[in-house]
Amino acid sequence: MKNLFDAENVPLLLLKERAFNFRWAETAPDVIPLTAADPDFRAAPEISRAIAEYALDGVFSYGPHQGLNSFKQALATGLLKRKNYHLFPELILPIDSVASAMYAVARCYLQPGDEAIIFDPVDFLFEQAALAAGASVKRCPFDEQRGAFCFEQLPKLINNRTKLIGVCNPHNPLGLIMSKAELEQLALLAQKHNLIILNDEIWSDIVYPDQQMTSFHHLSNALQQQVVTVYGFSKSFALAGLRVGAIFAPNQAHYQALVNAANVMTTAGGVSTLSQIAATEAILNCWYWVDAFIAHLTHLRDYAVTRLNQMPGIQCRIPAATYLLFPDIRATGLCADEFVKECLKDKLAIVPGNERFFGPAAKGHVRICFATSFSILQQGLDRMETTLIRLGVTSNAV
Repeated sequence: MKNLFDAENVPLLLLKERAFNFRWAETAPDVIPLTAADPDFRAAPEISRAIAEYALDGVFSYGPHQGLNSFKQALATGLLKRKNYHLFPELILPIDSVASAMYAVARCYLQPGDEAIIFDPVDFLFEQAALAAGASVKRCPFDEQRGAFCFEQLPKLINNRTKLIGVCNPHNPLGLIMSKAELEQLALLAQKHNLIILNDEIWSDIVYPDQQMTSFHHLSNALQQQVVTVYGFSKSFALAGLRVGAIFAPNQAHYQALVNAANVMTTAGGVSTLSQIAATEAILNCWYWVDAFIAHLTHLRDYAVTRLNQMPGIQCRIPAATYLLFPDIRATGLCADEFVKECLKDKLAIVPGNERFFGPAAKGHVRICFATSFSILQQGLDRMETTLIRLGVTSNAV
């Protein structure tokens, strides 16, 4: 099979027209954006064909309020085969993206004055979803020395206003996978205090060959009863623009509550039928594309981590999952926002590890997305090295 992920398969002209959210269409023509977590490659051709075949019929009527049964069945069948998840189609709610799903879950289980526990650092959507529901957040910190979150602090963060724990597994931006023991600890804590776990698995298909994904869906059914999972297709199948995802409810009572919170019973909510057609094709027939993508990403991950750790002022952990790197840049003497501005002078765009995007613990880090070709990544890291040389950074001491 030909290489689907070499430089020739990066459609730069189309990306400069269509790739927004801090990416090619929003940066200067000579800037390389290693920014938003969205692949630079075309989706699998089967997905395009499925969309085209459906569209050629010329009928674009309303779909069912709670999503296409064929899509729900495809998710249950596909994820059983791929990941050994035992899902019930009648408890799967299609929705317009994982981001939208997170807001719906927060609306469902949080009221003004409630509290949610989230990890620090973590993607900003966890905090934003809670705030939109009128709640506030408490943060469970990351221990850099151990390379793990401080689970022992979780009981201290819980009070009578706590209603939800947000879990990003695999983790954005750190690339960690939670262990079975950690997931069991969280599930038992949720049961003890009657908390909902918002389980974001948007990254669960981008796991490296030397690692293994562990999920709440691998625990006993009893330990899954407080877990609401959100799942999507943007990271693994390059379908961000189709805005399609799903919520997996643990039982019928939770499912019905989520249906109400997601506004799908009116035309104000729900997900495009065309997007569900695309996602159905992806989950049933396009895992070969994901496997090839992961093989490509493994090479880029290993190259980038090695290269970054050779640069003065930079230290980078190797991620177990995701196509994100979160290097520590504190030894450069600059804060994340300053470092990002300096890199932009050398025509490289990356994401600052600041409180807005990831929380207070992101301080002194930047995030790099490497879902691109090797040559583009190489050029981007060349430009970062140019920045470090221009700034006169010579040491890795903080």
